[in-house]
Amino acid sequence: MQFTPFEPRRRRLLGALLAAPFALLAGSVLFARDEAHAAPTPECDDGDEPTPSATAGPFFKPKSPERISLLESGTPGTRLEITGQVVGTDCKPIAGALLDFWQAGDDGEYDNEGFKLRGHQFADREGRFALTTVVPGVYPGRTRHIHVRVQPKGGRILTTQLYFPDEPGNRRDRLFTPELTLALETQGKVQRGRFRFVLGTA
Repeated sequence: MQFTPFEPRRRRLLGALLAAPFALLAGSVLFARDEAHAAPTPECDDGDEPTPSATAGPFFKPKSPERISLLESGTPGTRLEITGQVVGTDCKPIAGALLDFWQAGDDGEYDNEGFKLRGHQFADREGRFALTTVVPGVYPGRTRHIHVRVQPKGGRILTTQLYFPDEPGNRRDRLFTPELTLALETQGKVQRGRFRFVLGTA
C-alpha cells in the first residue's frame, strides 16, 4: 500500500510549519541538544548499505495525523525522543522524505480504533527528522520495537522497524535485526535515540 504522495496541501502545511518561529527554535534546540548528548551514530560513507526492511506487521493504518509528537494528554510511559536523518547511499540528504511511525503503548497494546501513538511527518531540507513518543511496551511474542515507513518523494517505500539495545527479547525475536538498533542513552527520565535511514535507489 502506497502513501498518498505529497499533495500540495501537505507541502503548504510543511512549509508553514518550517517557517513558524516556534518550530525553528524547537528544531534548533532539539538537534543541538541531540548533538551534545546522544550516543554518536557511525559516520555516513559513500556506498553505505541501504537500511534493511522489516515486516509491517498487522497493525499499520493509513492516513495517520501529521505530527512530530505522538504524545497526548495522559499518555503513560517513559518519554522517548528520536532524532536522525534520511539519506541516500551516496550520503546526500533526502529532503522532504515522508516518515510514518506506529507503535504499541506502554502496555504493549496497539490502538486499532484511533491513532494513538501513530503519526507521520516530513524530513526537513537536510533530511532530518525528530520524533517525540514513549518507549513502547513489549507486544507478546516480540521484542520492544517501533514500526516506520520511509518514502522519498516519488520513490519506493521502505518498511522497517527500530529496535532497542540490550533488550532481553532481542535474542528470542526472529525478526530482530542488529542494524536496526537505535543508538540510545538515558538522560534523567528521558530516553534519547538516534538513527539514520539509508535509502537505496532501486
